Amino acid sequence: MSTSPGTAATPPAPPPEPWRPKYNPWLIGVVVAMAAFMEVLDTSIANVALPYIAGNLGASNDESTWVLTSYLVSNAIVLPISGWLAGLFGRKRFFMVCIFLFTLASVFCGSAANLGMLLLFRIIQGAGGGGLQPMAQAILADVFPPQKRGVAFALYGITAIMAPTIGPTLGGWITDNYSWRWIFFINLPVGILAMFLVMRLVEDPPFLRRSMRGGVGVDYIGISLLALGVGALQVVLDKGQEDDWFGSRFITDLVIVSAVCLIALVIWEWHHKTPIIEVRLFKNFNFAAANVMMFLFGVLLFSSLVMMPQFLQTVLGYTAENAGLVLSGGGLVVLIEMPIIGILTGKYPAKYIIATGWVALAFGMYVSTVQLDTLISFRSAAVLRVMQAFGLGLLFVPITLAGYIGMPAEKSNSVAGIINFMRNIGSSVGTPWSRHCWRGARKFTSWCCRSTPLRSTRLFRTRSKP
Repeated sequence: MSTSPGTAATPPAPPPEPWRPKYNPWLIGVVVAMAAFMEVLDTSIANVALPYIAGNLGASNDESTWVLTSYLVSNAIVLPISGWLAGLFGRKRFFMVCIFLFTLASVFCGSAANLGMLLLFRIIQGAGGGGLQPMAQAILADVFPPQKRGVAFALYGITAIMAPTIGPTLGGWITDNYSWRWIFFINLPVGILAMFLVMRLVEDPPFLRRSMRGGVGVDYIGISLLALGVGALQVVLDKGQEDDWFGSRFITDLVIVSAVCLIALVIWEWHHKTPIIEVRLFKNFNFAAANVMMFLFGVLLFSSLVMMPQFLQTVLGYTAENAGLVLSGGGLVVLIEMPIIGILTGKYPAKYIIATGWVALAFGMYVSTVQLDTLISFRSAAVLRVMQAFGLGLLFVPITLAGYIGMPAEKSNSVAGIINFMRNIGSSVGTPWSRHCWRGARKFTSWCCRSTPLRSTRLFRTRSKP
């Protein structure tokens, strides 16, 4: 439309102000990180209590390992669809439901009278816990402006790395001094507090409320393929070592089921109008690369967390408490390092920090292969763990940030769900891989001892126990 001479043109409307939460983002960040910490801690705290659980509930040691497997299976199924569930129910509502289920199931786990009841409640606990990590990360991504996301993800990274580090030590201390049931009961006060604070402080951004009003379709075929594929894969990774991998018909059948279902899932979700998993996000190179690196991060984090304590306890005779103290130095380094890395991500490109992190981690792992032997002292073992943790601390925040580059705000839930899923699958791969390497090393050492007379070498010298 033309304007008459002398009439000023109407200035364009200013862009809408970006959404900001009502409460301080740091307060919200601490609350959601507390809920995520509770869940990540539970993935590792029960490991050392399995012999006590088996003895108390009249189960064998092999049967008691299903306490871990049942949790990991249900957790792994919920993780990648947490973004879709948040769109279906609303992120805040879904987050609160997850806290409620996780906390209530923890109480029932601690009260279980037999192994069957414990496994049932662990499945429910894992399903509730599956939404806590990705929703905490997605909330942090939205309440902080993009230029401050690095510091926010550093807060989340502390929970993701510190919790599995202190989990076995805390679980061993609680089991030795109280009862295995208290490793579940301790979630009750934390869960109640987190539930109350989330209800008061957290809110859904406007774009999430609009997407809820638009409705979300239910993809039953995708859900079925996901449950079968991921569930079978998790059982393979958790039980393969016990059942001799492909020497077991059970494991072989599960591998076939998992491969067929996961391939079909990717094809189905790629062409579905309302997918439960946004697989088309992998067309974004940054997102795809971030997921590959987060998978490798999970492999290396958990393989090193398993290998070092196992070596110290079974070969050098360390107690669980002393082995945990060796790991604590690395946890302290991460605690100090993470906030610094979060600040640096706002000043330097993420790719340079990521490259530095991989180099540092490779160096730390190389030194560990050279120095880790039967003569190593407590101090040297702690230094090796610090060297490993330093590289891990450099990687988490910039990799997570890279996954969000070029992604619209309404995809933050899906991005968080997939990235956390890839890290958890990496941890599930890293744990049996480290055990397999450990078993091979023990067999080789045993063969050497039988075939060769003992000599005064670094490998075969004895040392006093700590």
